[in-house]
Amino acid sequence: MPAWYDILGVNLVDRQDDKGIQKSEWAIQALIQHEVDRGIPHERIVLAGFSQGCAMALHTGLRLPHRLAGIMALSGYLPLADRFPSERHAANATTPIFMAHGTQDPVVVLQRGEDSRDALAKLGHPVEWHTYPMQHSVHPQEIADIGRFLTKVLAPSVA
Repeated sequence: MPAWYDILGVNLVDRQDDKGIQKSEWAIQALIQHEVDRGIPHERIVLAGFSQGCAMALHTGLRLPHRLAGIMALSGYLPLADRFPSERHAANATTPIFMAHGTQDPVVVLQRGEDSRDALAKLGHPVEWHTYPMQHSVHPQEIADIGRFLTKVLAPSVA
C-alpha cells in the first residue's frame, strides 16, 4: 500500500521499503528546491509530516546539505534508523525538531516514536517531544504547541 513508500509488514524496523523511501526523498528534495528557486531560503523552510510524512520529514530533512528552520514530526518514526548515523548531514545537526505522538496510537505505536526520539537525542539532535491523549490523529493542544514551535523557529532573526 504505497503512499510515500510501501509498508511491507507490521514490523516497521526489519522490513522497510528503502527504494520507496529514497524515491520519496528525491521528490521532497525537488519540492524544497522549487521553493528555494522561488526565493524562499532553506533556513526559512520547516519540513513537516504526519505518519509516513513524519518519517519522510525526518529522513529527508536530517540528510539535507542545507540548514532548515525546523522539522515537525507528527505520529511517526525515523525510518532506516540503522543507517541514519552515517547518512545524516551536519547542516541539520542542530535544527530544532518538534516530535509529537498519541499515547494510544495503534498505527505507529508510541514506543516506535520514543525510540526514534531517543536515537535522535543520543546523536545530539535537539528534539522537543510531546505526547497527547489520542490515537493516530491530531490533538487540539498539539495544534497550539505546533503554533508555538513555528513562531519560535520562524521568528525573524535580530541582527
